[in-house]
Order: sequence, then structure tokens, then C-alpha cells
Amino acid sequence: MRIWLALPMLMACGGSDGGGSNGDGGVVGAPGPYFETSMFWNLDVSAVTPAANSAAIISALRDAGGWGNGDLMQLDFSFDILAAGADAPLRTFEPTADFYDPDCDNVAMPVPVGGNVEGETGYACANDGDCHLLVYQPSTSKLYEMWRANITDKFYGGCLAVWDTKKVYPASLRGEQCTSADAAGFPISAMLFNADDVAAGHIDHAIRLILPNDRIAPSFVPPATHGTDTTGGPNAPSYGVHLRLKSTFDVDALPSEGAKVVARAMQRYGMYHSDGGEIALTAQSDRYTTAKWDGLLDAHDLGSLRVEDFDVIDHGAPVPVTQDCVR
Repeated sequence: MRIWLALPMLMACGGSDGGGSNGDGGVVGAPGPYFETSMFWNLDVSAVTPAANSAAIISALRDAGGWGNGDLMQLDFSFDILAAGADAPLRTFEPTADFYDPDCDNVAMPVPVGGNVEGETGYACANDGDCHLLVYQPSTSKLYEMWRANITDKFYGGCLAVWDTKKVYPASLRGEQCTSADAAGFPISAMLFNADDVAAGHIDHAIRLILPNDRIAPSFVPPATHGTDTTGGPNAPSYGVHLRLKSTFDVDALPSEGAKVVARAMQRYGMYHSDGGEIALTAQSDRYTTAKWDGLLDAHDLGSLRVEDFDVIDHGAPVPVTQDCVR
């Protein structure tokens, strides 16, 4: 069975209009969901038959080395999603070489006072990482996601993707062959889980997956809209590949309750490959959550999961990467 994009089911918006800016106790996080209409990451695929070439793709991924990071499934807890109140300062930015036209949006974005980019304590990209800046503004129904943000004496910005959270997006999302703040063209925030989700015992969406680019074919599969100059061999998975943890995997054997919650989400919704890198899974930090990761979920608690524990869900024929974005 082939799975397509979305269901027109209304969902509640996350966050609050007063969240996170000036004079009200400082910046706060923005819990999801963010989009008013259910999208592909909300689809229950637990009963879907694996793709006909699932075993071949998994075998190719194994032959290439499995997960990144020495074939260890590890968690990265460095992302934050900031809530911007209606009064949050709007700031323009100076595009850098990491801004692509017409893929990216050169517009002013709300920047809550006292916030931070991915992996940093503030807005300066001091450690030269990906430095994603993720901001949700409920009052305008906009989700702003920027790659390689750096605010020092000036606001320097890489690719900014602005998502309209009231919009029912087509299969091409923001545009065929178009990137976003993630190389696959996805919204990042929608597939990040946080400590409050895990403490509540459920994650209601698919999870963002990262794989090394030498294990990915130079193509993408819907719902991804973009890929990069990858070097994976024959039968390698495409950008945007959808992996689902097998129902036969013994979730109860995992070392923490938090790991079991994540694994059950993988069995129900799966994981979508979104970007290139070494650390397989990305979650939000606990900087702005009530629950904390300590004692709930460790970065290595899912280390026993192997690529052979997953099936591939069919989303159609791979699309060759041209990077000729049409918005």
C-alpha cells in the first residue's frame, strides 16, 4: 500500500497568543501541534504493508554502515521552539551564502527577547553548528524556521522557511525541488518531540530522522520535496524515506519508560528522513518544558535499535534531485 500526504482532520494549535516575548517573565517554549490540519506526520501507518523493496533498501542501508555515529541510534536534545507573542520584535536579516533563492523566504521574523538558536544559550551561533532558529507565533498562525541563524551585531540568516499553520498544504508543500530549513523540505518543528510529550506517555506524530549523506541516494520520495548531492549506492534509501519500527520489536526490553514511548511512536507513525548528519534522532531540549530529560530519557536509551528492526513505507517512485525549485 502506498501512503500519500495528509488527512483533512482539524487539530488544535499549540502555544498561546501571549507566549514568550517582552516583560512577561522572558521567553517560553511553544508546544505543538502547530498546524491546524493533520499532515503526513500524523498518519497512523502501523497496519500499512511494507514497500515491495523494503528489504532491499534496509539491506543497502546496512551495507553502507547503518545509522550514523558508528551505527548507534542516539538522541540529540539541542532544539528549541520559541513562542512569539503578538508584540515580539520583528527583525529583518542579512542573507548569507546559506540562503537559497527562490527556496527561502526573505521576510522579517519575530525574535523573542532572551531566546536562543539550536545548541546555544543565546542567539549567537558561537559554535558554528546548524543553529536552527525555530519560532512559532500563534497570533499570526506562522511558524518561522531558519537554518544557520546568527544574531550578534547584526542578524545574519541562512534559509528561512515560513509555514502558514492554517494552510492545507499540497503534496509539493512549499514547492517541488525546494528546500526548507531542513534539506528534505519538511517543517522541522512538527516532528520534534519534547520531555512533556514523553512524560505524558505518548508522541502523536512521526519523528525526524537524520542519516549520513553517503547512505542516501541522489533522489527524494514524497512527501519530501528536495534532496542534496548524496552518494548512496544502488537500492539506497532516498531523501525523505519513511521508516517504521516493526511491530515484533520488543519495546518492553528498552531501558527506560521514555525510550518505550519513543519506540511506540516509531511503530505507529514511523520516522521521516529529513536531513544529513550523524545523530539519528532529534528532540527538543528541556529548557522550556515542565518535565526534564534527566531520569526520563537518556541519549543512548534507543541504542539497541538496528536498521533491520525497521520496514520502509512506500511513498511512490523516487524523484531525481535537480534543485530547480519552483515555488
